[in-house]
Amino acid sequence: MATENRINFWRRNAKVPGSVQPVYGAQHPPLDPRLRRTYPKDTKPKFNNLKSKKASSFHEFARSTNDAWDIDEEEDVDFLGLPAPTLSLPSGLHSTSTQNQQQNQAGDTETGVSQKLAAPRTEAQNLQDAQEEDAEGEHVNGKVVKSSSDAHLNTSSVRSTLQKQQSLPVRPIIPLVARMSDQNASGAPPMTVREKSRLDKFKQLLASSNTDLEELRKHSWSGIPREVRPITWRLLSGYLPANKERRELVLKRKREEYFGFIEQYYHSRTDEHYKDTYRQIHIDIPRTNPLIPLFQQPVVQEVFERILFIWAIRHPASGYVQGINDLVTPFFVVFLSEFVTEDVENFEVAALPLETQRNIEADSFWCMSKLLDGIQDNYTFAQPGIQNKVKALEELVSRIDEDIHNHFKRYEVEYLQFAFRWMNNLLMRELPLRCTIRLWDTYQAEAEGFSHFHLYVCSAFLIEWRKEILSMVDFQGLLMLLQNLPTIHWGNEEVGLLLAEAYRLKYMFADAPSHYKR
Repeated sequence: MATENRINFWRRNAKVPGSVQPVYGAQHPPLDPRLRRTYPKDTKPKFNNLKSKKASSFHEFARSTNDAWDIDEEEDVDFLGLPAPTLSLPSGLHSTSTQNQQQNQAGDTETGVSQKLAAPRTEAQNLQDAQEEDAEGEHVNGKVVKSSSDAHLNTSSVRSTLQKQQSLPVRPIIPLVARMSDQNASGAPPMTVREKSRLDKFKQLLASSNTDLEELRKHSWSGIPREVRPITWRLLSGYLPANKERRELVLKRKREEYFGFIEQYYHSRTDEHYKDTYRQIHIDIPRTNPLIPLFQQPVVQEVFERILFIWAIRHPASGYVQGINDLVTPFFVVFLSEFVTEDVENFEVAALPLETQRNIEADSFWCMSKLLDGIQDNYTFAQPGIQNKVKALEELVSRIDEDIHNHFKRYEVEYLQFAFRWMNNLLMRELPLRCTIRLWDTYQAEAEGFSHFHLYVCSAFLIEWRKEILSMVDFQGLLMLLQNLPTIHWGNEEVGLLLAEAYRLKYMFADAPSHYKR
């Protein structure tokens, strides 16, 4: 009934403005409009006039790029009443712009077609191949997934596809959804002796009357076992006290306080002052990990709407900014896993007792709030936190790997064009969700993990793709690579190596910030 009322509200108010005023430049990703152009076969793109058009301020940059979140009224109806569209990107890497979704789908179609062009083919044969792909679908992880090319193909569309492949780099076909299970989830190999010893150490720390938080951080840095991750995250985020006797009382009080906010403020979501904020949240929620069934359940989307709306009205300095919706998901998954033994991505949350659902929601709200308290300047007017971090990343990379830095300069790639999303979403769009959860184990173990250590993780992440970056010799190819890095198969081992390299960089540069400035 609540969903039906919400749908009717937006249908009655179809002329509500399409963007939220406090959202300043939150674009995912800040794509250059030139990426949507195609060029004749023998014509190379000319970007010689780019220097004269460089943005001299963040606002000019924001105005010069397309808002990846703008949609028209017809798309509003789709998000409100219809299932989310099938995308051909992995979780954590999905594009947020409808146009970008279509581009990615076209890229996958081009890949499928180009693989069949070993010998000269006629146009009729190419059309037949495309139609056969539509009928058969794609085989992913042993399952048949409807092909993203099932748009109404005709002769002209196939011709257009073949023309585009001459100017666009071929992108590999990768599985749609990577599972969220980690090293200790069900279905994973049995724990080793070392893992069991680590789990016992965590249980011993958590069972003490006053948990030693410094010792807990030290053990959490290299990953937290799944069984104790929920309670450990609550402690490390500052949501729960170290004193064991006080925890139950604090949990009870904070959960009641959150639902007091719901009773006090949530009804105001349709008021004139807040309706734009709520409308933007309502539009963004279906785009949160659209390839994972868990986040497409109505009960889960309603939870996210309440969490984000209450946070937005309690933090008027920033309000709701697109991208904050992603930051709820790791907390929600971790606290849900406390009550689910199997993989949670297909779990029906409505099957849980109502009290359990309420506890998961309240805990997710408070832990997300604690995280955002440390990086709120990322989301205030003009987002100065992100601008400063992107600038620091550029300076750091120029000292760590001058070849990459000069390569970007040669092809006029601005760091803001790809690193904005890395800072705004804390690499959540670049990594599978299971990797984000492992990454956040370390972030919460670090004193300033989300605000400071993240810079070194981004630097190490960029250097990780050094070979691929240097092999790209055009602006378009570089941007497509940096905004769609192939991390779908990453797991704990890859994240561990990334964090080790980030720690090495921090050890070298953190205590001497002028060392990475020219």
